[in-house]
Amino acid sequence: MGQLIDGVWDTSWYDTKSTGGAFKRKEALFRNWVTADGSAGPTGTSGFKAESGRYHLYVSYACPWAHRTLIFRALKGLEEHIDVSVVSPDMLDDGWTFDTGFDGATGDKQFGLPFLRDIYVRSEPKVSCRVTVPVLWDKQTGQIVTNESSEIIRMFNSAFDGITGNSDDYWPEALRDDIAPINDRIYNTLNNGVYKCGFATTQKAYDAAITPLFDTIDWLEDHLSRNRYLMGDTITEADWRLYPTLIRFDPVYYGHFKCNRSRIMDMPNLWGYTRELYQWDGVAEVTRLDHAVRHYYYSHETINPHRIVPVGPRIDLSAPHGRDGI
Repeated sequence: MGQLIDGVWDTSWYDTKSTGGAFKRKEALFRNWVTADGSAGPTGTSGFKAESGRYHLYVSYACPWAHRTLIFRALKGLEEHIDVSVVSPDMLDDGWTFDTGFDGATGDKQFGLPFLRDIYVRSEPKVSCRVTVPVLWDKQTGQIVTNESSEIIRMFNSAFDGITGNSDDYWPEALRDDIAPINDRIYNTLNNGVYKCGFATTQKAYDAAITPLFDTIDWLEDHLSRNRYLMGDTITEADWRLYPTLIRFDPVYYGHFKCNRSRIMDMPNLWGYTRELYQWDGVAEVTRLDHAVRHYYYSHETINPHRIVPVGPRIDLSAPHGRDGI
């Protein structure tokens, strides 16, 4: 996360000074699409055909947005077709790095470069943008396809089906109009809402974020008392976009981001739902809370200046979720 300004890297990836203390996330820059036949997607240009071994995914286990893409890579059986590099959980003055000193960090498997920003510059030498994960890289053309997680998961959802034979659809056409407002509410008040609380620099900004955040959590708790998933009996991308925030809530957001009205583990429907999603095939393997806890507490110096990483709550995600009767 960072920006090249007059040749100097600014690693801030949000702005509160111009917003009265409120957190405002900046937009992604690269917005091309991988498609089954290489035709252009909703944004960007054509030429990115789904092919086995052609694409490389850069992620952080700590980042909820990158976590989405790892989940879809697992759910859709893409592990053999899209390889991955994992950055260190520590994000300091140089932004995301490929330091391998933390278990699970792989280094840059493609080029052996030291920083994620080097991948951006390799793709576009005069780039001036946030340096974020995830990044989907095209080995054939030597450039970034996209760094927008919500679009990567939709590419993974369907573009490679002809290669994998996996036709599971987490964005079914018949439910898209219903999924959209759910995604919007959860993104604005919860996925991004925890950051609005955590990075607020005024009481007014914090108060404006914390109320809608817990309004949404209360709504979810009630909704999941009657529905197995957000769309009833059908699991969709809406659930997999929500899960990375829920799984980080108690060990990170509750304390570090001051979202401490309630824990998810104290809400029976949300907690059972979270454990169920964790227990889906392939999901536990890409859920690394050790990276998440380390990243947030160690990297956010303005919030935690002494970089003390707390022991955190004891969480048993393997316990039965008890949701079979819903």
